[in-house]
Amino acid sequence: MDIKVVSVNISTAKGTIKTPAVSIDLDARGVQGDAHAGEWHRQVSLLARESIEKWSRLAGRKVGWGEFAENITTEGIMLHQAQPGDRLMIGATELEVTQIGKKCHGTGCAIFKEVGNCVMPKEGIFARVLRPGSIRAGDEIKYLSKG
Repeated sequence: MDIKVVSVNISTAKGTIKTPAVSIDLDARGVQGDAHAGEWHRQVSLLARESIEKWSRLAGRKVGWGEFAENITTEGIMLHQAQPGDRLMIGATELEVTQIGKKCHGTGCAIFKEVGNCVMPKEGIFARVLRPGSIRAGDEIKYLSKG
């Protein structure tokens, strides 16, 4: 199966659901215009379609792209099996995996309140931008394992 981008998503406030966009532009700080852009290790968040569909079944409803606050929704790769240091080449961009999962903010988070749970602590991954560029749905992903 090909590995590809299913959706690109953005939000201007932390702890909120992201909205699908036609494309996102990445620079040295992350996704331009996104609340999580900055000089840190979690510039870009990624989540697999396969994880979203699993959580949709558990929630008993369809969960849309960006509802778990992921910048990039992928297909064809179990992202949570990646390791820090692995690389993702998407078009002209290059991302380095920096973290697998994160602490859930629970009831203080709009996503948790609306969806009833959060997949990001277990199956979301985070990356920093090594090479900037634009990403859109349908772009092929090349996965390079550090090991």
